[in-house]
Amino acid sequence: MAKFTKEEIMRIAHEEGVNFIRLMFTDLFGVIKNVEIPVRQLEKALSNECMFDGSSIDGFSRIQEADMYLYPDLDTWMIFQWNQGEAKVARLICDVYTADRKPFSGDPRGRLKSILGELKDLGFSQLNLGPEAEFFLFKLDENGMPTSETNDNGGYFDFAPLDMAENCRRDIVIELEKLGFQIEAAHHEVAPGQHEINFKYDDVLSACDKIQTFKLVVKSIARKHGLYATFMPKPIAGVNGSGMHCNVSLFNEDGSNAFFDPNGPHQLSETAHQFLAGLIKHVRSFTAITNPTVNSYKRLVVGYEAPVYVAWSASNRSPLVRVPASRGMGTRLELRSVDPSTNPYLALAVILTAGLEGVKNKMVPEPSLNENIFRMTPEELEAKNIQSLPATLQEAVQLFNQDEVMKNALGTHITEKFIDAKTKEYDEYRMAVHNWELKRYMSLL
Repeated sequence: MAKFTKEEIMRIAHEEGVNFIRLMFTDLFGVIKNVEIPVRQLEKALSNECMFDGSSIDGFSRIQEADMYLYPDLDTWMIFQWNQGEAKVARLICDVYTADRKPFSGDPRGRLKSILGELKDLGFSQLNLGPEAEFFLFKLDENGMPTSETNDNGGYFDFAPLDMAENCRRDIVIELEKLGFQIEAAHHEVAPGQHEINFKYDDVLSACDKIQTFKLVVKSIARKHGLYATFMPKPIAGVNGSGMHCNVSLFNEDGSNAFFDPNGPHQLSETAHQFLAGLIKHVRSFTAITNPTVNSYKRLVVGYEAPVYVAWSASNRSPLVRVPASRGMGTRLELRSVDPSTNPYLALAVILTAGLEGVKNKMVPEPSLNENIFRMTPEELEAKNIQSLPATLQEAVQLFNQDEVMKNALGTHITEKFIDAKTKEYDEYRMAVHNWELKRYMSLL
């Protein structure tokens, strides 16, 4: 059932004194974009008549296909609360349509929505997603630019005086709750300056919308505290990086959890095992999407708790996919490799496609790995046929390009634009001379 109608949004905007509307969408690389309109243009926007220049957006269209329409999703209507005393701003998240009124094949949100249709065809009602996005807080310099200095030296679950960001984190939580988020926990993470705020799961499309809203709120409130929030996976060498663990669960049409079977191994259903097997089969290929930056692979190394090896477990946290202890309606799979630099719509498109491939083809996963995978020798890993995730963005893109299932999940437009952009990104990185090289070789050679 829809949350809002066009008439209700018009009424609320008038009663609340809204001044501006942000028509928000997400580009290929997960960056939030928006066209801001005065409230007098709201009715036009709600009638799907607002256009923008798609040729100016990375990964969108060519110059001769520039004109595009923004179709607001009325259920995403939200009034931002942190601008009190200034012009009041609301937002609507939009899908992107071409000039001839067809869904744009390069719209990440639209791509995820198209895959949800396959979910229904297989007899499932929805995929639920509970994300755990970590971030760092850095001090700003006198010009308002981010420095490399964190604002505290706290560790896991620390509090003041070691955790100097308690008030900032609390203000983020307050703003999120004003916007309708159900916050479950907020705490300092392992590394200095690193934090995590968890919010309740939702259907996958709404959860991806919330991830984008979450990032916007975190960055906005951090600025008010004189700090810079970054979702860069590994901004500091030698400490833990930031992940975005994705807890996923399928639900049947009758509202039951399709992953739960009280009589199954680990109380997991056959569907859960098949979905898991699909994730394991395709994870090396879709890592380019879930970990899409050069920096992502500085996090995916042994020694900092991030998953490196392709395995699953119902009893420990070291493998790539973990089955948390909760059962019944809370039965879920936790994919631990994803990082917060990903485009959430594309990440969940490939994750869902991989899982459904396992269901459709009745795949069977390898047995659960119960020992600590980080302590296994190379010989033990090889004996159990445990592979590693790609070690670089270049390797990840090559693996993605070899997997037709994953490429079909994103479609020709997104696939070609993504591969081209990420190949160029890695080439730029490869040809750059870094400080490590200068320190290592300048005086030696």
